[in-house]
Amino acid sequence: MRRAVCPGSFDPVTNGHLDIIGRASRLFDEVIVGVLINQSKTGLFTIEERIEMLREVTARFGNVRVESFRGLLVDFCRAQEAAVLVKGLRAVSDFDYELQMAQMNLGLASVETLFMPTNPQYSFISSSLIKDVAKWGGDISAHVPELVHTALRQRLVPPAG
Repeated sequence: MRRAVCPGSFDPVTNGHLDIIGRASRLFDEVIVGVLINQSKTGLFTIEERIEMLREVTARFGNVRVESFRGLLVDFCRAQEAAVLVKGLRAVSDFDYELQMAQMNLGLASVETLFMPTNPQYSFISSSLIKDVAKWGGDISAHVPELVHTALRQRLVPPAG
């Protein structure tokens, strides 16, 4: 079975993430979305909330499952019996960092990294930017799934009045 991992923090999941996950789901028999538990960072959404949102918005793909992990990504890949990581690249600046990580992952555990260029319509989207725009009441509805849009409004936008 050809199995790949799409890792990230997904705080929150965006349409750019879904584009990469969906495209990977057409290339592999199974795609595991690995949600990183980073104890040194406090996310806007809990790990459980992120996993639930991801499970709901990836259900349409059929061959995608969502799991959380902590520690080394290569250890998660080994535990999932996945020999490939799929990473989306938005810009050259992403490549510099991701290439170093890919080379380390290959050296540590023979885990290959497949870089997928982001669809140009999503190339400027990041979870951080989405949260910042949503915090100030900007319209992010075209950039995130509807359930994420609703969750962001509830979490970030103070009630009027």
